[in-house]
Amino acid sequence: MPKMTFIAPDGNRLEVEAPEGLSVLEIAHRNKIDLEGACEGSLACSTCHIVVAPEWYDKLAAASDDEEDMLDLAFGLTSTSRLGCQIIMKPELDGLVVTLPSATRNMMVDKK
Repeated sequence: MPKMTFIAPDGNRLEVEAPEGLSVLEIAHRNKIDLEGACEGSLACSTCHIVVAPEWYDKLAAASDDEEDMLDLAFGLTSTSRLGCQIIMKPELDGLVVTLPSATRNMMVDKK
């Protein structure tokens, strides 16, 4: 089974199973990792913003225009930021490493 690693804002790392076909957001929720996903993966918010490790970023499919628009709303945007709901696990992503930002921005409420 493929695996991936989540790095919490405090630096703690958690390696989890990452079944093919699931999004990073779904994998986080299955493992009780605090990645909000207020719109439940419908690409209508930026609360599942993650920072992809630079060595993995170019292995991902390019972000859609809609994802880019939502990322513009994300807290702490970086050059390797993506939305967890838009990264679907596949064999070539076995070992993916992502970092959770220290805060998220929800259009209705800011969570810090």
